[in-house]
Amino acid sequence: MKVLVSDKLSEKGVEILKQAGFDVDVKTGLKPDELKEIIGDYDALVVRSATKATADIISAGKRLKVIGRAGAGVDNIDTSAATKQGVVVMNTPGGNTVTTGEHAIAMMMALTRNIPQATASMKEGKWEKKALEGREVFNKTLGIIGMGRVGSVVASRAVGLKMNVIVCDPFITEEIAERQGIELVSLDELYARSDYISVHTPLSTETRGLIGKETFAKMKKGVMIINCARGGIIDEKALLEALESGKVSGAALDVFSKEPPEDWSLAKHPRVICTPHLGASTHEAQENVALAVADQIVDYLKNGIIRNAVNAPSIAPEMMPKMKPYTELAETMGLFMGQIIGSMISDRLKKISITYNGDAANLDTQPITMTALKGFFSRIADDVNYVNAPVLIKDRGIELVESLTSKEEIYTNSIELSLEFDSGIRSLTGSVFKSSDIRIVKIDNYSIEVIPSGYMLVIYNKDLPGTVGKFGTILGQANVNIARLFLGRDRQQGTALIIINLDEEIPRRVLEKLKKVPNAISVQEVVI
Repeated sequence: MKVLVSDKLSEKGVEILKQAGFDVDVKTGLKPDELKEIIGDYDALVVRSATKATADIISAGKRLKVIGRAGAGVDNIDTSAATKQGVVVMNTPGGNTVTTGEHAIAMMMALTRNIPQATASMKEGKWEKKALEGREVFNKTLGIIGMGRVGSVVASRAVGLKMNVIVCDPFITEEIAERQGIELVSLDELYARSDYISVHTPLSTETRGLIGKETFAKMKKGVMIINCARGGIIDEKALLEALESGKVSGAALDVFSKEPPEDWSLAKHPRVICTPHLGASTHEAQENVALAVADQIVDYLKNGIIRNAVNAPSIAPEMMPKMKPYTELAETMGLFMGQIIGSMISDRLKKISITYNGDAANLDTQPITMTALKGFFSRIADDVNYVNAPVLIKDRGIELVESLTSKEEIYTNSIELSLEFDSGIRSLTGSVFKSSDIRIVKIDNYSIEVIPSGYMLVIYNKDLPGTVGKFGTILGQANVNIARLFLGRDRQQGTALIIINLDEEIPRRVLEKLKKVPNAISVQEVVI
């Protein structure tokens, strides 16, 4: 078998592939057309972040069986195209966790003590001791948004620096927080109390622009911002304005909305220190992910063992036809639920329950449960896959309950996903109508048949005449086409649920306009 390594990879990783008997070619810096021309000769492709494995390139890989990403993120791989073609996409979660967390701490310290500015000043022959006076981190409050693997590393190091660490993450429990010496708070409280704010959430529809003009207004004057997560979580224009006004006294940025930046005004600001996405760039991290991805590819191509796949649970080939509709339904339900509840809710998630009914209850439900958890947590954690999703549940102190039932329901082949929070329960029921037709049939108290695909609007509103028409008018005026529209009602509460499939992503300005419609309770965009 032939393996193409198209990005720089530790030689130790390449050696593992060769020792397994594979014919390995290392060809870095290929242009898209050059990669497309040769990819048809290979069974496996190993990438880091430079290579863009687009649908066009994947389609040309007629022999391609697996794409391995030496790193956690797979945003440079079209996983949908790979899935359709039966190509397994693997990543290496955890391999660069420590180094990214350490980088955030290093950035915070360098920002606090003006180290980059002092270095540049001295290289110019200047001795600007008074002008470059810093401050201590001792006894200061660090607010961490997102307590995943990297956030946990940052928290543990900050506790060691004798900082007061407060965290906003609804998916960890008070017991875990207490054990780690941190305090759980709401997002607004974090903004109000923090001397430093470090961001550690994935980039999603909900977290894009999470920190913007309105949130800066809630922060302490003189707060310092650190972002080593993903560009786009912080509104760069709003950050620049906050720096100019003095609301933010400094920012340390490893990531940008466009990389490299198209507008360098933020990177060049005198109170901003920045690095070119170096969070994972240490010798140890690059060696760790190279060894991991090489081992995983050898396991898959030689033994059929799937580890850390982002688009395929481990299912016996003979069971795949029966299992596939249910794994697709479960992952779609997880994705949908993860978006409608939001990753920045203040409520604590205590328990996840998954109930299987009908044909679904007669299958091996473990892979189905894993796909549901992977779908749900992919909107909350950056490095989630089918293997580590259950571990994330355990690490966060969330109870997982699976049950089987044969009771008669309107939809006989169904899966119910239920989340228990401190304040109540959110639930979602999906059904397999036939092998290629999956539906969401109930959302909380709303009975509704939804085809979950593409760009969707989820609208809760008061059940009053003319409301649906107002939403439709705004979309029509914005030239946004409605593909399908589904309605559900809760007569007792006097509320309604509208779900609209759209042909394209809805512009932010249109989304904001929809939120201001009279009788609208909430308007969210969901992407499946």
